[in-house]
Amino acid sequence: MSTVDHVLLGYSIFIVIASFLNLIRLDYWWIRMWDFPHLQLTVMAAAGLLSWLWLDHLMDGYRVLIPIGLLLALLYHGWLIYPFTPLYRKQVVRYVGKKDGDELDDNTIRLLVSNVYMENTQVPKVRTLVEKHKPDVVLILEANQKWKDELASIEVDFPHRIMHPLENTYGMLLYSRFPIRHHELRFLIQDDIPSVYAQLELPSGELINFYGVHPMPPSPTEHYRSTERDAELLLVGKEAREKTGPVIVAGDLNDVAWSHTTRLFQRISGLLDPRIGRGLYNTFHAKYFFLRWPLDHVFVSHHFQLQKILRLPNCGSDHFPMFISLTYVPEEEQVIEEIPQPEGNDLEESREKIEEAT
Repeated sequence: MSTVDHVLLGYSIFIVIASFLNLIRLDYWWIRMWDFPHLQLTVMAAAGLLSWLWLDHLMDGYRVLIPIGLLLALLYHGWLIYPFTPLYRKQVVRYVGKKDGDELDDNTIRLLVSNVYMENTQVPKVRTLVEKHKPDVVLILEANQKWKDELASIEVDFPHRIMHPLENTYGMLLYSRFPIRHHELRFLIQDDIPSVYAQLELPSGELINFYGVHPMPPSPTEHYRSTERDAELLLVGKEAREKTGPVIVAGDLNDVAWSHTTRLFQRISGLLDPRIGRGLYNTFHAKYFFLRWPLDHVFVSHHFQLQKILRLPNCGSDHFPMFISLTYVPEEEQVIEEIPQPEGNDLEESREKIEEAT
């Protein structure tokens, strides 16, 4: 074998291993990190497979297993990504009443979610997005006292607020045009990682159960395992399922839409993903187009229909902001296709994960 052949062999073996390493159900960061780059691995696996087909002299003996492995990797990545293409059935149906931009009805909520990156200085760009899109609720993540002070000018439009700036990149600011009838600032798993629960009252009088979350990711610079992140999401998911009214869960989950944990969260919570059947809406990393995946999420209960979902322009952060417009639909008008339900040992896995983290 030539040097080129040896390089291709090593490259292909790496791609095959990296493609399936995330199937190992261990929480260490160096395993969980492979939940993220499935889009990138798809491209790399396709390039590797084409190279093997081109160099057909390598297709002999045990080496024939390598292109088979690459093909299986492509099929696996396709299975994960396919639900986020227009070919798949939409989980959240399109609202067919008044459209966003018209005079909105009293059951519409417009939400802007932005992880602003604490060291970012481009505050005017965030204010401009708020002015342009006129959200009813704004969730700002990674906010410290400086961000709180510099966003003070938007407070006139948001008389109801929950403010918890922190200097550890996990501060959280919630601005609402709607009255907040009840709220809790909570530390579900870790003492320095907040989340927010708020009951927002729509102009119609309907109460929305809103959760703002930003758990710590598994990484060599943050936390050595994903257990705490997973447990926080599952705690919120269990509580969300117990609510009888409409629910929205939003934030930077530090997990991708196709991961085992996020899919488990959906089955535990019964919440729907507006991106399914529409697109990935990759929000991270804003500065590197070749390293992007969907980290910022909005999950909703079956009470909602979708008016609009947008990935907004970058505001100097490593995350793109997200904007979503939803309309609460009374029970007699709801179109319910399928609500996610726990499967197999989901409940036991969730319980064990929460117990281990707490």
